[in-house]
Amino acid sequence: MRLSLLDGEPRVISVGAAVLAEALDQQAVPRLGVDWRPPRAGTSQALARVLADPRRSRANEVAVGRLLSARPKLVGVRPAAEVLGLPPRTFLHAGPPIEWERASGPMRGALIGAAVFEGLAADAEEAERLLVAGSVRLDSCHHHRTVGPMAGVVSPSMWMFEVVDDEHGGTAYCSLNEGLGKVLRYGAYGPEVIERLRWMGEVLGPVLAAALALSGPIDLRSLIAQALQMGDELHNRNRAATSLFVRELAPSVVDASPEHASAVLRFINGNDHFFLNAGMAAGKVSADAARGVPGSSLVVAMARNGTDFGVQVSGLGDRWFTGPAGVPDGLYLGAYGPDDANPDIGDSTITETSGLGGFAMAASPAIVRFVGGDVSDAVAATRSMYEITLAEHPAYQIPGLGFRGTPTGIDVALIARTGRLPVVNTGIAGRVAGTGQVGAGLVTPPAEAFTKALAALIEL
Repeated sequence: MRLSLLDGEPRVISVGAAVLAEALDQQAVPRLGVDWRPPRAGTSQALARVLADPRRSRANEVAVGRLLSARPKLVGVRPAAEVLGLPPRTFLHAGPPIEWERASGPMRGALIGAAVFEGLAADAEEAERLLVAGSVRLDSCHHHRTVGPMAGVVSPSMWMFEVVDDEHGGTAYCSLNEGLGKVLRYGAYGPEVIERLRWMGEVLGPVLAAALALSGPIDLRSLIAQALQMGDELHNRNRAATSLFVRELAPSVVDASPEHASAVLRFINGNDHFFLNAGMAAGKVSADAARGVPGSSLVVAMARNGTDFGVQVSGLGDRWFTGPAGVPDGLYLGAYGPDDANPDIGDSTITETSGLGGFAMAASPAIVRFVGGDVSDAVAATRSMYEITLAEHPAYQIPGLGFRGTPTGIDVALIARTGRLPVVNTGIAGRVAGTGQVGAGLVTPPAEAFTKALAALIEL
């Protein structure tokens, strides 16, 4: 019996072995490369059972279909006490639930600043005593249809973007963006921070509310789609989106409040990240549409409180699955360095959850100047995320990839199967309360948050 393999040129398939593949390439041997990795360690049994669940395919089809078909629109700007029913001594925060004792420096700084802003304390020392004593109730923003960037602290007097989903009827909220540097969301609480928050409550919020009443709702899905075509990825780069937002709203701002129009438009114009918060609310209302589908392994929330990184899954209700938040790897401002950085913090990973941010970096070559790396890294990051997602977004498209839709719909089963973790780009907060922002970069979520969720799926 003759072996036909020896009768002609071999046809080579390389799987996983990079050294072998490189050797063949150096010898100009044609090969087919297969990017395969074994399932994540310790997940094989749970993964097999989840993949065998007869509900999973249809459940994920329903859940991701809802996520992709959501049509978020900005309909109003209103005080948190009014739209969320927050009592005077209740503050919301980013990420999974956490108590003062476990809170990181920037989270504590933001809570202190909120207590002073609300008039519960005359200074930082008194505010800290109130918080240590448990006189202020803390709860997760996500438990109230809300998201908040970085520390994400929301107190009753703060004004919120109100976003509705025209397709599925949900509503979500996010606070207004303060700008960069020493701001509350990065844990700063000095007099300039409190003064800015008061101006935002007395002027910015009411003016935006009046302008939206004149202009009517703003289609955020359409605006985000346009911004992607213009070089944003909608997490750490929102320059195009902010410009489109100002263009949409400026005439109504002038008509609604001519005496404050200049100050309001200058404030927004001076903050390229102003749209981020409206975009986060759009991501939240879209992901919430996919919640509650029995058997679905779709991730509907990723969030960090500066101590823990947590995920929620469509088929697992409101349960949080957590692991330790990692320290981002990136570029630092001035003399700051890794020793000054707090672990990852904020609800802004709702952008990645809905197919934007790190998942859309291929649309934003300029983002690499902010988070490090080069353009090829940004493209590679986006391409890799197609391996752990269930669909491509029909509206959010990437010109540099032939207008391919962004990878959308993170699946905990695919994370276990491929060994890949979500790509997240993020700002970096100083670990000491009051410091503010110290840089920006990329961070790897803890694998255990996703493997815990996978294990919970087989309990149902």
